[in-house]
Amino acid sequence: MRKNFNAQAILYPMPVLIIGSYDKNGTPDAMNAAWGGISGETEISICISNTHKTTENILTRGAFSVSAADAANVTSADYVGIVSGLTEPDKIQKAGWHAVKSSNVDAPIFEELPLTLECKLKSYDRETGHLIGEIVNISVDESILDETGKIDVSKLSPITYDPVHHTYRVLGEIAGQAFHDGQKLK
Repeated sequence: MRKNFNAQAILYPMPVLIIGSYDKNGTPDAMNAAWGGISGETEISICISNTHKTTENILTRGAFSVSAADAANVTSADYVGIVSGLTEPDKIQKAGWHAVKSSNVDAPIFEELPLTLECKLKSYDRETGHLIGEIVNISVDESILDETGKIDVSKLSPITYDPVHHTYRVLGEIAGQAFHDGQKLK
């Protein structure tokens, strides 16, 4: 038997994305967003309303960063989602993060978050809040790489948002091999 929940923002996993931007004065800002994901080979789509300082920053500067929140930063990631940069100018410092300027786009990279997409603004729809960015680089801290130089998800320890229970959960356990396990059914 199945139960209907009607139309809601429920999907698993729901990424915890930390959107980084600079304001008009060059001050770094970050917000937590769960409604987003890769929408093309080098494109990311995120839904953020036009009332956020981050949205204003991105529209002004034409660039932003997107970091995967991880288990080590769950408290800070939640903090930047519940506190607005409009009311808390020391938001990044209070989160305990350190911003460095991307060499590829006009946006900050937070040193404590080991996986960051550096993006140029492609489009933004003020009515729907749909933000589209072109991924121009992915910056990865070497601490999350395996012995072959590839990203190791277990070292990254990304978190996902559970919209039903309002919790964060850690991703990482291998359940199967993509493009392989299905061959058994051919």
